[in-house]
Amino acid sequence: MSLPANTWELDFYSRPLLDENGKKRWEALICSGDGSFQWQRFCPADSVNSIWLKTALSDALAAADEASSPAPKRLRCWRSSMRTMVQRAAEGVGLEMVPSRRCYALVEWLQQREASIYPEMEGHLNGPLAPPPQPLQAAPLPLPEAVRGDSWGWASLPAASLAEASEWPMDFSGLVPLPNTKAEAMVPGVRLFSSSRALALAGWLSGLEPVRLEVCGQQLVLEAGLEDRWLVSDLQNGEADSAQQALEAARQEAGGLQFLAVQSGPDATEFAGFWLLRDLPDV
Repeated sequence: MSLPANTWELDFYSRPLLDENGKKRWEALICSGDGSFQWQRFCPADSVNSIWLKTALSDALAAADEASSPAPKRLRCWRSSMRTMVQRAAEGVGLEMVPSRRCYALVEWLQQREASIYPEMEGHLNGPLAPPPQPLQAAPLPLPEAVRGDSWGWASLPAASLAEASEWPMDFSGLVPLPNTKAEAMVPGVRLFSSSRALALAGWLSGLEPVRLEVCGQQLVLEAGLEDRWLVSDLQNGEADSAQQALEAARQEAGGLQFLAVQSGPDATEFAGFWLLRDLPDV
């Protein structure tokens, strides 16, 4: 099992830049899930459509082939407003489009460009920009009865141990590149147990595109896909406070790393499923 080099992440959106006609500049950013391949191109304001994006994807595929980068099988798109356009373009080059916020390498790259690249470019819009409107969060849905498992528990691992996760025995997985962090930084996570349906539970979770764990009031919530929210469990007062503190510490010390594991029981040494998550902002 390896990191997701054969899954690409794409952002096609306007940037804080104006062209010579005073119109927002659009840009396509494409990278592999492990960050080993990056491709960028600006789009004229009058060409923002799936036809231009299909051509851009074709050129990115050619560039990846020339660089001997693994050919992608899937393309993650994390902006719901661009979903239809990206899907049309992806279908045109034979790629499966997956609506997902598991675009951690892309978000980090975009944050880097917003901090150090765009401000040095002509037409950069100085000063704070109005944030994009945030969709109202829907109430979390309970996990379906068939995949709730028998029990669950909190867990934590030092960041250093996750460097070996690709060698662990697991059926379903979702690993991501580890951010620069201290080896001893503790990464919080949740273990879900099911003695008879662990593999089915892991398979179902794999299709959700899990993004991050959050404590919302007295509830533990799993965010997934583009806007999905699933209720993992209700929490007691002290438990919710402790979990919130652990997740906050991981944001500060471990790059927002979290994990979600599915096993047959607390003493199991193999994983039916294991996902690394990151609590990054939806920029």
